[in-house]
Amino acid sequence: MGSIRLKNIKLYAFHGCLKEEGQIGSDYLVNLSVRADLTKASNTDSLHDTVDYVQLQKIVRDEMAVPSKLLEHVAKRIIDSIFLNIETVNSVKISVAKQNPPIGGDVAEVSVTLKATR
Repeated sequence: MGSIRLKNIKLYAFHGCLKEEGQIGSDYLVNLSVRADLTKASNTDSLHDTVDYVQLQKIVRDEMAVPSKLLEHVAKRIIDSIFLNIETVNSVKISVAKQNPPIGGDVAEVSVTLKATR
């Protein structure tokens, strides 16, 4: 078993419950970690035998492009898409953070973290 991690994927997206958030958008950081059996890849040196982090990043980018009210919903969609498209992934941990959220105070970010196992 091993893990692959994508740290601080920077995206601009349109998530939130406020009408303005859907129109103006915000900066987001996504951190993703997946677990899979990487034994074969460590022996063969073949991309075919591992989890392609380019594909992981594309899944994150595609799901973040779909507006949602809640970060929880976005994170769950990303997990579902990873499980649907990459059968070798056994578990996923994801954090989705909205930078400078419009909550009436000086807050650097708010984030939601979800974990799931196949």
